This record gives sequence, structure tokens and C-alpha cells, in this order.
Amino acid sequence: MNPLRVFIHGLESSSQGTKAVYFREKFPDMLIEDYTGLLEERMAKLRGLLAGEKDLIVVGSSFGGLMAAIYTCKNEGSVKKLILLAPALDLPYFKPCVEKRLALPVWIYHGKEDDVVPPAPVERIARKVFTNLSYHLVEDDHSLHRTFPLMDWDRLLTL
Repeated sequence: MNPLRVFIHGLESSSQGTKAVYFREKFPDMLIEDYTGLLEERMAKLRGLLAGEKDLIVVGSSFGGLMAAIYTCKNEGSVKKLILLAPALDLPYFKPCVEKRLALPVWIYHGKEDDVVPPAPVERIARKVFTNLSYHLVEDDHSLHRTFPLMDWDRLLTL
């Protein structure tokens, strides 16, 4: 089974950001698109891109992590693995998902020095929602610029 790998960038980023460029070079088959506008516009584009797809491995960064988590919440059977990088789960948009319990494997990496998305509330929410969670609070900032290149992406992006 060949999973479809998907990367969703953050609010202020694009498909040309550091993480997207890294993924495009290392995993050329990864789906990397630009998302603009309000959350619902971004989610509509994501739903359209992933319509009918199964065996997804979704990586989301910051606001893209929020998008990835919302998509997974509504399409749990399609997403096989979720990797969230400093995800903005503390925003009200995620509230409808907080009552769910999602059992798929989820990895979260969050910087202790994140001054954009506070780690503590995100960890509390994640531990409530994701029952198969591997949570990593790392010595880094919001962009995870020290942690990201050292992560074992070959292992993380396989089923």
C-alpha cells in the first residue's frame, strides 16, 4: 500500500516555505499545495484535493496543523497517520472535534519556546482527543527550525 503523503503549510507560509521545499525535494510524490483565504476556503480546497483518497499520511504545520486535525476529525477512516508541527489546536475552530476520540497514530512536535501557539493548551487538547498520541515538547521555537531537519521523516512518512 502506497499512502498519499500530504503537507499543509501554516497561515503565513506557502508551498514555497522551508518545510514545503524540504518535503518536495525529499518526497517528490508528496501533495503540497498553497492554501489562502479564511479557514473554510482553505478547508474546501483541502477537501477537494483529497476527495475519495484513502491511506493518507497528513503533515500539518501551525494553522496547517489545525487544518490537518480538523480534516482528520471529519475523515478519520481516510487518514492513517497524522503528524502535527506546533498545531494551532487551541483556536475555537477545533472545538467541535474536542468531544471526539481519534485512535489513529498521531505525532506532535511542539517547541517549548513557541511564542505563536502556546504548547500547554495544545498538549491538553491533544491528549484528550488523540488516544494514540506521541507528544514531543522540544527545545525549539514555533518554526521548529532546529528540530524539523533532524526528524526521522523516512519513518514518520511510512505506514
